[in-house]
Amino acid sequence: MPQRIPQTTRVLVVQKSSNAKPVYPNDAFLTEWPIPQPEQLTKEQILVRINAVSFNYRDLWIRKGLYPGIKPGSAYGADGAGVVVASGIAQDPLMNQRVFLVPMRGWETNPEAPETRFTILGGGGDMAPLGTFAQYAVVERDQVILTPPHVDDEHISAFPVGGVTAWRAVSINAKVQKGQNVLITGIGGGVALIALQLCLARGANVYVTSGSEDKIRKAVNLGAKGGVNYKDKDWPAKLSKLIKEHSKASGNLESDEELSAVIDSAGGDIMGQVSKYLKHGGKVVIYGMTASPKVIMTMREVLKNQQLLGSTMGSHQDLIDATNFIAEHKIVPVVSHVLDGLESAEEGFKLVQSSDHFGKVVMRIRHGGGEKEAHAKL
Repeated sequence: MPQRIPQTTRVLVVQKSSNAKPVYPNDAFLTEWPIPQPEQLTKEQILVRINAVSFNYRDLWIRKGLYPGIKPGSAYGADGAGVVVASGIAQDPLMNQRVFLVPMRGWETNPEAPETRFTILGGGGDMAPLGTFAQYAVVERDQVILTPPHVDDEHISAFPVGGVTAWRAVSINAKVQKGQNVLITGIGGGVALIALQLCLARGANVYVTSGSEDKIRKAVNLGAKGGVNYKDKDWPAKLSKLIKEHSKASGNLESDEELSAVIDSAGGDIMGQVSKYLKHGGKVVIYGMTASPKVIMTMREVLKNQQLLGSTMGSHQDLIDATNFIAEHKIVPVVSHVLDGLESAEEGFKLVQSSDHFGKVVMRIRHGGGEKEAHAKL
């Protein structure tokens, strides 16, 4: 029996702040948009009822006005998951299937870089005003991926952006293999945690850094061998000691005591900090530069044939491959907080700003009665 499709969807959009001294240049404004009915969909389109979405730092940067191509009136959000409730073609096999939205366009299969202009859902860009922070979204039917059956909507909504970014860093660029020693910096964020899970599933020995001892303990509970606090000036030496202790405890005298790869989100002096402990030909893969927008590489690293690789998100095929991998290994993305409804978005932005979370911040999307009035600034 066909599902009843509402006439409108509640959606959280970007709006210029009207305050004289705003906290952020852009507000998050809760409003309503009309929903195309099934007979109005083209053969390429489907309608997804969004059940859960997750925050990325990108959403916070959009509020701060620090992201290129921001378009007021566009919906926030690049990560979202739900159920296909309508299609432009009859007897569509996607009907009633659990799916998540592909968060990017312009990069299909090229192993090196996007084939065309690369853009991401939410906040503007070429796909404006589309974003995931809504009750319903109309997308092209080839721009969703089936949700693995072992993951619920809340946890899979924490996967797309972080998952494809981590997959490309770990599997494509670092080429992490069983038995290698891998360092993941800044553990606690969505990308770093999925990178940890991917490396562990590949059989690597994973070490982490964080400014929080609690986050290091949580990473160890997930399977990391150990971690060090990057606030300590001698953290690289402490890391090297940890690796040697693990090698000795393992009883494998031939175990490698050097790092094979570093998956980094900070930039700055990361090459100088790890070069001494990174093997010849080792890789430093950088997917963000939260510490500094510049990385220094010296002749010391060149003589050791160490590689510095930039890595950002990935292709549609990368995301499919990553999804198949987490399905095979029953990996569940780490979620820190699950908030209730689009009205809780302000709390979500604050959590992301605080950086205190361990895992992704997710919003459960409500359907039916009980919501607050739309057309309200959060």
